[in-house]
Amino acid sequence: MSLLSSSAAVLLATSAVAVAIGVLPTRVDAQSAQVGTAAEGTASRPFKFRASDEALADLKRRIKATRWPSRELVADDSQGVRLATMQKLADYWANRYDWRKVEERLSALPQFVTNIDGVDIHFIHVKSKDSNALPVIITHGWPGSIIEQIKIIEPLTNPTSHGGNATDAFDVVIPSIPGYGFSGKPTELGWDPQRIARAWATLMDRLGYQRYVAQGGDWGDAISEQMALQKPTGLLGIHTNMPGTLPDNISAALAGGPVPTGLSGDEKYAWDQLDFFYKHRVGYAQEMGARPQTLYALEDSPIGLAAWMLDHDPASQKLIGRVFDGQSEGLTRDDILDNITLYWLTETAVSSGRLFWESKLAFFSPKGVAIPVAVSAFPDEIYTAPRSWTEKAFPNLIHYNRLPKGGHFAAWEQPELFSAELRAAFRSLR
Repeated sequence: MSLLSSSAAVLLATSAVAVAIGVLPTRVDAQSAQVGTAAEGTASRPFKFRASDEALADLKRRIKATRWPSRELVADDSQGVRLATMQKLADYWANRYDWRKVEERLSALPQFVTNIDGVDIHFIHVKSKDSNALPVIITHGWPGSIIEQIKIIEPLTNPTSHGGNATDAFDVVIPSIPGYGFSGKPTELGWDPQRIARAWATLMDRLGYQRYVAQGGDWGDAISEQMALQKPTGLLGIHTNMPGTLPDNISAALAGGPVPTGLSGDEKYAWDQLDFFYKHRVGYAQEMGARPQTLYALEDSPIGLAAWMLDHDPASQKLIGRVFDGQSEGLTRDDILDNITLYWLTETAVSSGRLFWESKLAFFSPKGVAIPVAVSAFPDEIYTAPRSWTEKAFPNLIHYNRLPKGGHFAAWEQPELFSAELRAAFRSLR
């Protein structure tokens, strides 16, 4: 989940990637985790992760030792994540949350590590029983991880049990972006979305896939669109749930130009979303794009890390607030903490932020993608791309659908809707 690299047309100056984990994290049980630096080569090795009891005890101790700030002075989210929300999260995290449950779910999935361009790349690889399944590589964003996509693996690989046909089956590859989760942390500069895109093409080639598709939102969109521009052999098309479609006049207006006029209803809805986001919610992207190394506190305070990750976009923050108030939503308290705890245990708060520093892309601007593109527009995304903008940005648009519900973390929050979208999006490319 990530956003906004800057450009002349938009607010941020740079964005970024620093990637991968080349040495065993200090909070990982070495006996189970096998994450050492991989020798150069094309082999993949099985991967399992188990945090040590000491690491989990230390996490709870730090949560309980949090020094809380005073309460916000407003009755809404305009000053940031509310104190009451964070205290409810902390209570659940320290006293009822069980990380071992997500470890069990992850351990049930085929996971591997392979070294690409000097960095260990972690990935989940689940094959369908259908021999004609279409391979898809699915990329998360910031502050997301492979946790975002776990719910869609079964609907995609086994569609007949989830409202689809056998001909809709996918083989699913879900890598961790370098510097995120179980992948290695790069030790040199240059791991921007373009380089990651090349690494993903290498990964799919190593897995023996001669034809495949790619999907992503947030950084996953940036990486997938770069794959589309690079046109690796075998890439048939891409699907995105956060496309780059902003017309020049919209980008100029967001950078301080005159407010556009003559917008349709869908275009005005998207403008209002973008206008609010650029004015009020780009703080995290600006800091990570300019000074990611300054964020030491995120790797020292679990509550500091959680608050930073929650304050991503208005709709997601409100949804998470409702979850910790006890309401039923697309995400659960465990879902939210599974993702935050993964960042904590792998010590990737700062390394993940470097992607904003590395990237020089204008995040929401069209890139000139010519291969087939499918777009799913969710109403609570940072902006819901209108069909009019989408058709101009992608001349080879093979699918567009505006969904009734769902936000930035669509695969995580609305897995059945999301899975149905991927089936429809790529049906013509099989």
